Formats: sequence, C-alpha cells, structure tokens
Amino acid sequence: MHAVHTLKLIRLTEKSNKLSSELGQYTFEVAISANKHAIAEAVEKTFKVTVRRVNTLTCAGKNKKSRQGRPSMTSEYKKAIVTLKAGDKIELV
Repeated sequence: MHAVHTLKLIRLTEKSNKLSSELGQYTFEVAISANKHAIAEAVEKTFKVTVRRVNTLTCAGKNKKSRQGRPSMTSEYKKAIVTLKAGDKIELV
C-alpha cells in the first residue's frame, strides 16, 4: 500500500494539538485496511521522521436521520495516533 493511499488527512483538534505539543504524538485519519506497519512506513516516508509507536482505533459510523426522516449513517473511519522519536517534529503549516 502506498503512502498516498494509507494516509488520508491529519486530524487537527484541540486534543490532537495538545498531544503533538506535549508528547510528540500526531493524529491521522488512515485507510481502513491499513495496518500499523504500513502507517509507520507511510509517515516516515512522507515526513522524514522516525516513528516509535502507532496506536490505531476504528471509529464506527453513527446513525442519523435526514430532514425528511430517512435513516442514514455517517461513514466509518480509522484513526492512528503516531508517536515520534524525541526531537522529531512534523511541521503542519
């Protein structure tokens, strides 16, 4: 799996900003089929950093209703929290 297909986007939330500034952890939305080794390799290739650890979690889609009352679901996605070697950083802007 190529890095382009593995990493979808960087999640920028208050919690992820705090993790990146204090602990050197960055949060990515990744492909559902990606495993931890593929995620680590994609981050290392894309950002030229050393990955120490990868934690993943799959967020299930939630039920919702449209204005007309038709049921639907939000899409499910996979989130990866990547810990970098001390001293490494990813410049987001």
